[in-house]
Amino acid sequence: MKTHEETKKRRVMTDLLYNISGSVLYAAGIYTFAGNAGFAPGGVSGLALIMDHLWGIPVGTMTLLLNIPLVVISYRAVGRRLLVKSAVTMVISSLFLDLVFPLFPMYSGDRLIASVCSGAFLGAGMALFYLRGSSSGGIDFLTFTIKKKKPHMTIGVITMLIDLVVILLGWPVFGDVDAVLYGVLATFVSTVVIDKILYGAGAGTLAVIITKKGKETAERISEKAGRGVTSLRAVGAYTRSEKEMLLCACSKAEAYLVKSAVQDVDENAFFMFVETSEVFGEGFKKSGQ
Repeated sequence: MKTHEETKKRRVMTDLLYNISGSVLYAAGIYTFAGNAGFAPGGVSGLALIMDHLWGIPVGTMTLLLNIPLVVISYRAVGRRLLVKSAVTMVISSLFLDLVFPLFPMYSGDRLIASVCSGAFLGAGMALFYLRGSSSGGIDFLTFTIKKKKPHMTIGVITMLIDLVVILLGWPVFGDVDAVLYGVLATFVSTVVIDKILYGAGAGTLAVIITKKGKETAERISEKAGRGVTSLRAVGAYTRSEKEMLLCACSKAEAYLVKSAVQDVDENAFFMFVETSEVFGEGFKKSGQ
């Protein structure tokens, strides 16, 4: 059995591995692809890129400097634990931005490709930070603070508004409206990638089936799709007729097999598929993951 110290050491090493991996991806998104493409993605990193373009201040250093007042403002809103973990993440990512990636050439090809790649790398890097309860700082801190003061506003809306302000600043700085369009595209791609990594890997489908042939349908689903089924008693509100409601969690790839199994047994069954962000339990992710 692992001791507390061993568990703590393993957690610290895992955090470090995620921080390094995420920082490599994050720095590639900012320095390699966005750095020479004439646009600024949203967030503090985008603002740091604008300042680098105007005054030549290294992006990593500027990111750290911009985060200092945000940390002070956000301390009570986000808590000490997130701030400490994020501070480590910010330092590591800044080192990669200012010391490691300048040793390699920037991408100098098509701006559209640069925008998509920048968003993909940024999103992947930030997702790795989020998976370990950390963040790249900046907008995350500000978003949580505004959310606490304006609870009626959603996090998505707050983030979008802040990102939009930064992206629009790229118009006069980089000298063309395309800077705004590419900035929006990079931010959109990063958001999609973050969602796919955080929720896509554990995403699944919940099949809800109403049928008079519950036992036969459940057995057929088990045979054809290899998935277990939970049965509940259901009563029609209008007809008062008794049926069974079957619940079956499956992957998106298995949804067709479940549908086919239901139709094999009861062509009159009512069923629907509901997308789930994550599924835990036997055959899926463990609850501790």
